[in-house]
Amino acid sequence: MPRPGHEAVLLVTGYPSAYARAMIAQILTAEPGALVYVLVPPAAAAAGASPGLDLPLAQRERVIPIEGDPSSIDLGLSGAELRQLSREIDRIHHVAHVGSVGVEKRVAHNVNVVGAAEILELSRVTSHLSCLVFHSTANVSGDRTGVVYEDDLDRGQTFRSEVDETRKRAESLIRRAMPEVPIAVVRPTILVGDVSADGQEALEGLYLLILLILATPADLAIPFPGKGESPLNIVPLDYVVRAAHAIGRHPGAPGRTFHLADRNPLSVRTVLDLVARTGGRRTTRGQIPSSLARALLHTPGIDRVIRNPRAFVEQLTSAVRYDTRSTDQTLEGLGITCPPFESYVGSLVEVVQARIKGDSRVPGAPEEEDSEVDDPLS
Repeated sequence: MPRPGHEAVLLVTGYPSAYARAMIAQILTAEPGALVYVLVPPAAAAAGASPGLDLPLAQRERVIPIEGDPSSIDLGLSGAELRQLSREIDRIHHVAHVGSVGVEKRVAHNVNVVGAAEILELSRVTSHLSCLVFHSTANVSGDRTGVVYEDDLDRGQTFRSEVDETRKRAESLIRRAMPEVPIAVVRPTILVGDVSADGQEALEGLYLLILLILATPADLAIPFPGKGESPLNIVPLDYVVRAAHAIGRHPGAPGRTFHLADRNPLSVRTVLDLVARTGGRRTTRGQIPSSLARALLHTPGIDRVIRNPRAFVEQLTSAVRYDTRSTDQTLEGLGITCPPFESYVGSLVEVVQARIKGDSRVPGAPEEEDSEVDDPLS
């Protein structure tokens, strides 16, 4: 039974990432009667991190930090803590993962694959679990092109990075347990809204593309890798946490996989144009071949901006779309839809501009006028 006085008790892993913090805030806002246990890694606890510090007092009182490690045996919890969780929690959001391309394979394996195994073990002994929401990624599709369906997983794909491969292995492990554990898998596409202007999170994914555009002198036009016609599958964090939360509460969600994606993604060219115009830059109507783009992105110094240039360009030039039929059916009538990129591009640009102005150490930020600057596309 849930703890007396609370309608639901949840566990969220992945703290202190912006993704996990947003998930916690969404649960507390949408469910005034919910209590949330938050797994806090020892390093974060030692640094004084607290999942309730940035929350209103009324919500803060419904958050219980519990020190543990998502990739350790029994999540690093004591036997008493594990038994208490197994009796009380009825939903889990497993947000903990490593997604950065530059992370060592050993670290990615421990967090992604071992972490998936450990959360499964807790789920198996939880007496009244209604749903384990496993936060995966659309990148488990690897190098596939065309339409990727929500039930697809093993289709002979290869991966642009070892990290993406570990996330696919983690999802495989989770999906094999679906017949015995109530599990819903959610797969966001390229995530934005998971960094802030204060520099607490590293710039990744689309933010690096925005950084390249804003770091280009205003009088230079920005070329496209390839023709720029491929869809760029972007999804904002606030939509992802709202959708994932609703899916976790839906009685028909367990046993299914859900793409959290824009049903009408803009092309790479359109996204770049919008970013450039918003940031006071301009793009060229010309293009550079993908092979040349890869070569240019191996320019000395570009690794300060992009950890894996080949993966970066291939992601921009892959003609892939993600089917969202299960997501659409489950969220129908709830008013939860992916907003158009045009509605939040300004916020993304503002975050990167603030990083550039506030910290000259940001990779790709403009140097002083008398300093030599490597131009990755020149």
